[in-house]
Amino acid sequence: MKKQRNSKQRQIILDAVMTRCDHPTADQIYLDARAKYDKISRGTVYRNLGVLAESGEIMNVKVAAADRYDSRLDRHYHLLCTRCGKVFDAPLPYHAEYDDAVARETGFRISRHLLVFEGLCPACSRKNEDESDEPT
Repeated sequence: MKKQRNSKQRQIILDAVMTRCDHPTADQIYLDARAKYDKISRGTVYRNLGVLAESGEIMNVKVAAADRYDSRLDRHYHLLCTRCGKVFDAPLPYHAEYDDAVARETGFRISRHLLVFEGLCPACSRKNEDESDEPT
């Protein structure tokens, strides 16, 4: 990949990702970037998010509905709430031995694995319980 110059727009987009810890969507990053620089286009944000993820400055977290972006670059797992759509970091260590085991069994050269747990977050679980307690 050729070296990309660091533009003002790319820096605004990177800053928008780095200041959030909620795994924002590209649209959320676009709104944050637009608040700082109103001339930035949605296409510029999407394109630069791809460049930043490809260069390893941010992580692209692929989950159902929309890709999310993460400033945390260490290998880690994620949790996806199937009700509200929020993404959280899972409090588990990365298991590199899975990469080695799959490589041995398949002949693939494994660089990493991604794991997303799906379920209800605590807030949605409480809402779900509250709704089931309501008379019908």
